[in-house]
Amino acid sequence: MKVKALALFSGGLDSTLAVKLILDQGVDVEAINFLTPFGACKKGESSAVEVAKKLGVPIKTFFLGRDYLRIVRKPKYGYGKNMNPCIDCKILMLKKAKKYAESIGAQFIFTGDVLDERPMSQHMKALKLIEEEAGLKGKVLRPLSARLLPETEAEKKGLVDRDRLLDIQGRSRKRQLALAKAYGITDYEWPSGGCLLTYKEFSNKLRDLLTHKKRVSMRDLELLRVGRHFRLGANKIIVGRNKEENETLLKLKTRNDYFFETQGCGSPITLLQGPKTKQAIEKAAQLTAYYSDQKTGKATVKYGREKLEKQIIVEAPSGEEVEQVRIK
Repeated sequence: MKVKALALFSGGLDSTLAVKLILDQGVDVEAINFLTPFGACKKGESSAVEVAKKLGVPIKTFFLGRDYLRIVRKPKYGYGKNMNPCIDCKILMLKKAKKYAESIGAQFIFTGDVLDERPMSQHMKALKLIEEEAGLKGKVLRPLSARLLPETEAEKKGLVDRDRLLDIQGRSRKRQLALAKAYGITDYEWPSGGCLLTYKEFSNKLRDLLTHKKRVSMRDLELLRVGRHFRLGANKIIVGRNKEENETLLKLKTRNDYFFETQGCGSPITLLQGPKTKQAIEKAAQLTAYYSDQKTGKATVKYGREKLEKQIIVEAPSGEEVEQVRIK
């Protein structure tokens, strides 16, 4: 019978090359791709699907929602530079992959990991920890660095030829780029561009949300992708940056949110969440005026829940006042 393997597949260069290396050994490969609330792609979308089609590999996509949010709130192995729980993330994905591999009859799992490419999750100790915690000790093949790592079960059983695997190490991409050129691969994502948790500004917005709200919805997470975010005590204020974001804010607002718009000029849409105090309404109106085409002086701002039925006249704040409440 032909050997079958399951690839953890992001659609990036490393995972694409790993798939090519295993395909070249005559192994039947199926891919699994995980989407999270913090991926660069939105829920239900993934560039990995198109890349897998080009490779001729069937792919299954899973969305990790609340179970992923739980590890982001309190990762057992901590965060990276920002709010990226890379080790816990890899463990969760491998646990899910293990179950799926069993359901399709895959004989081993492999990834595009490169030894020492990423400081938190791809050094030797972390790689061993991740597979052990996932219940896959000695069973995860990493084709790009396999000859630098302990021999896996798949290699010992002769399911793959270890001598045809690689010994890439470190953050340099030279060998991967050369291999991509040899394979004729030109369309791929660059590393670390797919997870918003690796970005400081997004991580700060998420940290603020988790600090001020115990029950976080998927809608709350979607809103983190949109607009400029401000914090005024118990209130969250979000100001759109363009027409597309204005439309998204109106689409994602709940019936309890107020929305604001400056009158007589080009204006952003602003959402006000939390208690509708006089201070909060005034601040939301001021921020709306500041980012409108008027920018300075007195401005008339309309607001309301379902429609713009109320009105307030405010003085646009200074840049310093804006920065005092901005989450950045």
